Amino acid sequence: MNDIRRRTIAGLNVGDTFVITRTFTEKDVAAFTAVTRDHNPIHASKQFLRLKGFSDRICHGLLVGGLITEIGGQMGWLASGMNFRFIKPVFFNDTITCRFTLTAVDAENRAKADAVFTNQHRQIVLQASLFGVLPNVEERQVLQDLMDSGA
Repeated sequence: MNDIRRRTIAGLNVGDTFVITRTFTEKDVAAFTAVTRDHNPIHASKQFLRLKGFSDRICHGLLVGGLITEIGGQMGWLASGMNFRFIKPVFFNDTITCRFTLTAVDAENRAKADAVFTNQHRQIVLQASLFGVLPNVEERQVLQDLMDSGA
């Protein structure tokens, strides 16, 4: 995680890529349900899932998509837009890898990025386009100070 912050402090460029991996558990889904109050039975009821044509309970799409916030949070990225395309379901205990790539950065640090999410079978499950602002020189110094203090 600190690698993302270190690279951000050094300055980011088009083509910079960050990769994180996480396994989503039943506990993760329960916590997300509690925070969002999204009680869609697609996440809990095996009977409802079968009627929808799924073989097992699936994770919330935004829980999975939230992997980008781990990367963006370490960068100090200020998001202004996110577009998600959900391609395949993510089942409990699937391991998802998010590959986040900067595709544009302008002189005011406004940036675009693409994120591709794959499961343990190397299948694309989600794609995202992101828009936001990267930290400027002064803000990167604050990130450095936070790292130096252990935060």
